[in-house]
Amino acid sequence: MILKVGQSLASSVDTTTVIVVRAPKADVSLTCGGVDMVVGKKGQGDGSSIDPAHVGGAELGKRYADDEAGIEILCTKPGAGRLEVDGRVLPLKAAKPLPSSD
Repeated sequence: MILKVGQSLASSVDTTTVIVVRAPKADVSLTCGGVDMVVGKKGQGDGSSIDPAHVGGAELGKRYADDEAGIEILCTKPGAGRLEVDGRVLPLKAAKPLPSSD
């Protein structure tokens, strides 16, 4: 799937929805709960059909990024499925440390 910045994607197995913050230059497979995400703003399932190997859950308001793939997404609605890109777990983006105020 070719992703674009600002594009909304939804899970087809649970309630997870995300927005693309940084789009990769190449095609990638973005999945939630082991199933490809679809264009849209509303998740399609209730999470009951997720394979236990793909349970992990996305957290509301958190960013997930993979520098190798060049992708960053923002979770706008949480769900039970784990986010993956090209078969790899999409890790939670670490917060930037604030400068000390000495």
